[in-house]
Amino acid sequence: METRETELMLKGYGLTTAEMTYHMPDYTHVLNTFVWQEYDLAPDHPRLFEFIEYWQREIEGPLHSVRFTHRKMISPGEWRNVTGILRMH
Repeated sequence: METRETELMLKGYGLTTAEMTYHMPDYTHVLNTFVWQEYDLAPDHPRLFEFIEYWQREIEGPLHSVRFTHRKMISPGEWRNVTGILRMH
């Protein structure tokens, strides 16, 4: 895991996963799905809503629905710094 993601988790961010169901541009009666994941802050989910706004502005396939879940991976109280490693042979 990258340092950036760990720092976000320590600041209270959690992993948001969204499933976008959208109409195919050339076949509007056909639905397709797209899965999006990003670290985001609950309950406002600014990154998720920014992506939805981008989709509506730039992507030809109109959204049918969006389902999402949010899970905090760690909280600041659950993290502890390890200062050494003991190896047993």
